[in-house]
Amino acid sequence: MARIIVLDDVSDQGTLVKRILERKGHEVAAFTEEEDAISFAGKTPPDLAILDIKLKKMTGVEVLEEIKKVAPQVKVIMLTGYPTLETARESVRLGASDYCVKPIDKDELESKVEEVLAT
Repeated sequence: MARIIVLDDVSDQGTLVKRILERKGHEVAAFTEEEDAISFAGKTPPDLAILDIKLKKMTGVEVLEEIKKVAPQVKVIMLTGYPTLETARESVRLGASDYCVKPIDKDELESKVEEVLAT
């Protein structure tokens, strides 16, 4: 199974994603602070990062850029409650594989994680 990090400024959201994916056998670390997630990714490169687009200090797209610097092979899924074509394009341009719209649908999250990890 995969090593996954989750970054969401709302801790309940990160915990929800963590629980869903741990039930599938993945090793999941959830973060609410951008710096903590980036630092962790540099020390323990994950297979997958799931990043919220709206965060406290940075945008998820900025965090995506930083994580790609310290862990270039990481696959990324963006989370958003505000899907826009512009954000989707920017995320994909910077290396995101896919994105999920909030509120999180358990089945959609599980299938997207499987798809992204299989590529």
